[in-house]
Amino acid sequence: MMTGNLISFMVYLAPVPTFIRILRKKSTEDFQSLPYLVALFSSMLWLYYAMLKQDAILLVTINSFGCAIETIYIAIYIAYATRESWVATIKLLVSMNMGLFSLILLLTNFLLSGSIRVKALGWLCVAFSVCVFAAPLNILKQIIRTKSVEFMPFTLSLFLTLSAVMWFAYGLFIKDLCVALPNILGFVLGSLQMLLYGIYRNAEKKKMPAENLKSIVILSTAGASEVYPVGARPDVNEGAVEHDQTEESKGNEKSMEASEVYLVDARPDVNEGAVELDLTEESKGNEKSMEASHDDLQSNECVV
Repeated sequence: MMTGNLISFMVYLAPVPTFIRILRKKSTEDFQSLPYLVALFSSMLWLYYAMLKQDAILLVTINSFGCAIETIYIAIYIAYATRESWVATIKLLVSMNMGLFSLILLLTNFLLSGSIRVKALGWLCVAFSVCVFAAPLNILKQIIRTKSVEFMPFTLSLFLTLSAVMWFAYGLFIKDLCVALPNILGFVLGSLQMLLYGIYRNAEKKKMPAENLKSIVILSTAGASEVYPVGARPDVNEGAVEHDQTEESKGNEKSMEASEVYLVDARPDVNEGAVELDLTEESKGNEKSMEASHDDLQSNECVV
């Protein structure tokens, strides 16, 4: 079963590139702390269960490592988070990882004892693991809709599937259904993810708006997790082209309006021309009348 522990270690270390990026940029960007808080809570729960059982050294080992590595992840996140994210992370850490876990400790220690306590805690771990394992059902829907596996690394899906197989076998070996049962669902979902990866890895991607970006948590029984941000941000170049087309259409409309104004201004005023024509004819008539009067005067002078 050491192979199962090694695979679980690799799954726990899967978020390392994410936190290297956070350290380099000194910013948590759009990453969320919830997956790591959930992973820490799961590791704490399974570690408590393993300590109550006998001969569960492998569960103790992997979940102790999980508690340590997830605590480091959360500390890095808190160090570089914005104030809003920092406050939200602290609230979740206090309420879930401290408050809820402390409540479970008190209830199981004071209300239950012996084998009943172990069974109750084991089935609580099963219920929590099933809820967490059900989360990837959303990512499968998103992959089919977007036809993109960009944010679903094949290696992580492979390791999660192998981890589920190993822990299922370990659960059967020690005759512990609480360890075996959740990993059946983990194996099914891991297999579906790899199948979809094979179908859509070369498929044409559909663009998704930025608000459709979602973070999906995937956990193994050992508590390891990873985040799958699903969706794609809008293409900036495409937006620029649309903006240019809009500006161009506005420019064309303005040009058309200017042309219409120009055509209206350029038309001759028919009434004004008619008035000028009448004045010209009238002036010509006056000139002829004056000439006729002048000729009459001259003829009268000659008669005299």
